[in-house]
Amino acid sequence: MIVAFSVTPLGVGEEVGEYVADAVRVVRESGLPNRTDAMFTTVEGEWAEVMDVIRRAVAAVEERAPRVSLILKADIRPGVTDGITSKVETVERHLGQG
Repeated sequence: MIVAFSVTPLGVGEEVGEYVADAVRVVRESGLPNRTDAMFTTVEGEWAEVMDVIRRAVAAVEERAPRVSLILKADIRPGVTDGITSKVETVERHLGQG
C-alpha cells in the first residue's frame, strides 16, 4: 500500500518546518520507501507497518504541538511493490510519447 500523508502542527505559529521535520525524520528512519514533497510525505509498505510509521510521525509532532492535523490518502493494492517509483515512471513514459 502507498499512503500520502500530511501532518500539520496547530497552535505553534506560522513557521512549522521544524515540527514537520520531526515527522519526516520518523518516516526516513523507518527504512520504508518514502518521498517528501512540498505538500505530503508518501510511504510504501504493508498496512501495519505504514500505519505504525504514520502513528509515530504524528506522535513526534504531538510531543511539541498542542494540536495536530493529519490528512491521509491511501492506495491499497495487494501484491504491488515499488509503486512509489513505478507510478511516476508510467506517467513520465506517457509524457515522453507526446
